[in-house]
Amino acid sequence: MIKIAPSILSADFVNLERDIKKVSSADYLHVDVMDGCFVPNITIGVPVVKSIRKCTDMFLDVHLMIDKPLRYIEDFAKAGADLLSIHLEADHPTRIAEALKVMGECGVKKAVALRPITAAEAVLPYLELGVDLVLVMTVEPGFGGQAFMESQLDTIRQVRAIIEKYNPACELEVDGGIAPKTAPLVVEAGANVLVAGSAVYGKEDIPAAIAALRV
Repeated sequence: MIKIAPSILSADFVNLERDIKKVSSADYLHVDVMDGCFVPNITIGVPVVKSIRKCTDMFLDVHLMIDKPLRYIEDFAKAGADLLSIHLEADHPTRIAEALKVMGECGVKKAVALRPITAAEAVLPYLELGVDLVLVMTVEPGFGGQAFMESQLDTIRQVRAIIEKYNPACELEVDGGIAPKTAPLVVEAGANVLVAGSAVYGKEDIPAAIAALRV
């Protein structure tokens, strides 16, 4: 089954609780955390994730686009994240592995994320550590509304092949430029979780927009 994860990056932050309720028919709620260091943008932190947890029982898919994420794993877990994804480019591999270990100790699902510059093979050591999800970015992380990078379809296919060989239970999520036109492409390439921002929140009928992505 294809899962849809609306990104609150495209929501109205003045009316965040209202906009979260609008996407209740989705499977996950994607929460983008940016620190202005790993990516050239700043969004939200632990206090907002904690507030989000209080107003919804949706599965919180928290994407940490932050430098040296090990420092904050426990805080985001306590704030209510159900899954934490960290970028392989954000720290040394040994500290990425340690961060995944801490996630397990905190009872949250473990995920790693790849920027477009990163080869699919980079996920292999972490699949063997039992990650629950791999996130492939189809835009450069940092800002919503960017154009889908078709070159990343090959990366999605390669990651799917590696997952099937080493950790078949792992989910494959894609984030960036997802819309009704691009969703079938990433699903065909092997993705089963689709993150969408403006393709959901930019529509008048949000439940219909979510349904349109379930290719």
